[in-house]
Amino acid sequence: MGGQGGFLRTGALVVLGLGLLVGILWYLGGERFRHGEVLESYFHESVQGLDVGAPVKYRGVTVGRVTAVGLVSAEYGGKAADLDRSVYRQVFVRYLVDTAKMGVVPSLGKAIGLGLRARIVSQVLTGVGYIELDFVDPRAYPWSPPPWTPRDPVIPSVPSTFTQVQDAAQALLAKIDRIDLDGLASSIQRLVATLQTDLTSGDVHRTLADADALLVTARGQLRAADLPATAAALRGTAAALTALARSPALGRTLANGAQASAQLVALAGQLSRLAASVQSATTEETAGLNARLNPILRDLAAAARNLRAITETLRQYPGALLAPPPPR
Repeated sequence: MGGQGGFLRTGALVVLGLGLLVGILWYLGGERFRHGEVLESYFHESVQGLDVGAPVKYRGVTVGRVTAVGLVSAEYGGKAADLDRSVYRQVFVRYLVDTAKMGVVPSLGKAIGLGLRARIVSQVLTGVGYIELDFVDPRAYPWSPPPWTPRDPVIPSVPSTFTQVQDAAQALLAKIDRIDLDGLASSIQRLVATLQTDLTSGDVHRTLADADALLVTARGQLRAADLPATAAALRGTAAALTALARSPALGRTLANGAQASAQLVALAGQLSRLAASVQSATTEETAGLNARLNPILRDLAAAARNLRAITETLRQYPGALLAPPPPR
């Protein structure tokens, strides 16, 4: 009886194990037989924390499960020389995606053209990873088909956030490593020494001394100028001008000046008319005088000519007054 009970217990454990195995297989692969699609992606980074059964999410919503994780060299590598190419040193991940949970989606080729990519995301506290599907800028992450024939449709991958930060940190460290820190420190020391020398006895020291002397001179000039008294005098002058502007006498003076200006304008007009009249009268008198003097002047000119002829004759023939000159 004891032997039969042991066989029964062993058989029950075997049946239970088979039931659990069937349940696991149904959980992992049952969806594929209904409305799932197997896809695969290739990653250049470590997939630590990503195991079979890990979720596949789209915008945070679980749409599938990871079904296989392996090395590309073992899955698609044909010879040892393939390991020299970085493309064969990638990790492949296959996952089953329930397309019904994603609704109406375009064809896979069109979705890849629009920027559909897969990335590995690690949970901060547990370190467990999962696959995240999302759309990115396809120009920033271009894709070219692999040199082998994939077993399932391929969704290109992009580096994880941790990998991008790590690459940026490594690039920054590489740039820092290329900096000559010793030479930079020596240059800074020389610069500090030069500044100290300039501040104590160089051009900067002399410039500061000249500036201090200039400030002292300016301060003395301001004291000598007695700015408060000057300001008080200006305020008094302004007050006097204000009072003068408001005084009735200034108003009367301005009114009298306006009247005098009007009278001067009228007098100027009268003087202009008087000058025109005098000019006209002078012109008429001059014309009449010329008319009377012209005959007299002509007679005087003729008498002068006759007198000149008589004088010339007496100079040549002094006796012409007593007898007529001989004939020529």
